[in-house]
Amino acid sequence: MESFVEYSPDCDFPIENLPYGVFCTTNNPQKRIGVAIGNEILDLSAITHLFDGPQLKNHQDVFRQDCLNDFMALGRPAWVEARNKLQHLLSTGNPVLQEPNTRSKVFVNQNEATMHMPAKIGDYTDFYSSIHHATNVGMMFRGKENALMPNWKHLPVGYHGRASSVVVSGTPIRRPHGQTLPIEDADPVFCPSRLMDFELEVAFFVGGPPTNLGDAIPASKAYDHIFGMVTMNDWSARDIQKWEYVPLGPFGAKNFGTTISPWVVTMEALEPFKVPNVPQNPTPFPYLQHSDSCNFDIKLEVDIKPPNGIVSTVCRSNYKYQYWTPQQQLAHHTVTGCNINPGDLMASGTISGESADSYGSMLELAWKGTRPIPLKDGTKRKFLQDGDEVIIRGYCVGDGYRVGFGPCSGKLLPASTA
Repeated sequence: MESFVEYSPDCDFPIENLPYGVFCTTNNPQKRIGVAIGNEILDLSAITHLFDGPQLKNHQDVFRQDCLNDFMALGRPAWVEARNKLQHLLSTGNPVLQEPNTRSKVFVNQNEATMHMPAKIGDYTDFYSSIHHATNVGMMFRGKENALMPNWKHLPVGYHGRASSVVVSGTPIRRPHGQTLPIEDADPVFCPSRLMDFELEVAFFVGGPPTNLGDAIPASKAYDHIFGMVTMNDWSARDIQKWEYVPLGPFGAKNFGTTISPWVVTMEALEPFKVPNVPQNPTPFPYLQHSDSCNFDIKLEVDIKPPNGIVSTVCRSNYKYQYWTPQQQLAHHTVTGCNINPGDLMASGTISGESADSYGSMLELAWKGTRPIPLKDGTKRKFLQDGDEVIIRGYCVGDGYRVGFGPCSGKLLPASTA
């Protein structure tokens, strides 16, 4: 496909991608929905009248909102129709948006825009779906023979996170205070977390109409409830987590900040990069079974940028290492009758591969602090230090193009003194 908007082959946002986001500019501070194309943003609020197909002609107002929730609620036929229309409008042979006067009104340079949260997140759930990550953590704390808990291969383990502290890329995160137990069998202490970590994740936004309390969605029908994906950093305070997680799991160690990329890559854009689901043994219960693929070859990278600006890539992983798929995650989430809404966010959990350089957290990369990671500036890291910026990137490689998420970044600030 060719667009009249020019971009390089390694650009994250070719015409094959067209991710959705919410932005504003200095000249127009109103938050509005846009689509990334090359280094520009197409302002959908300025072209709502062009969405005249059967699915969207009576719903053009969804592109005048300050979030994607109403558009997400329309369902897959409307999403496909919008994507087809946008690809047609942005193609080289279509003059509608190319006329200079029109082009200046409907396009914005990305470097002139401020990005905002793409959706209003009512609920956020984090899963634990990478078998390599779960095995690594289990080996550290329970030993090789008891690495996976007995339930792990029977269901997608997860916990309900805090939606209010999910923030868009570029938002700084402050080191949290909390209770920790630095010395076993001693009294706990209250202090800033000493063991700050990132977690490399990919999350999906729920779409389609809200479901009713009591309804369940089997994995075989879950795909139409998945709108698109973002990259994510689930910041974690490991020492707080270790002390608090028994018996109910993560709480304060996770609720102080979760960073997502501003651009939501649609499932239609990811479709060419599907790969077979990971074989599962034992066979899951019927409600978790689906024959279609919902696994993707998304290359993932994590950089650490200390205050001196010298960037080091510390992890190269891939989404395809997931044991449990998004369809299975959604099915297990709703099998109890839990209702879902458009804009709900559901995350993968840390994504780790087989090799040591593909581990998706400092906990694994430095193996609980026993193998410090060398950075390019000559320093080493067991865990994150104040001033470190963590930058997550995800992208799929096509034939002469790539579909990317853009950066998902955040800087760790010192703990508050108040």
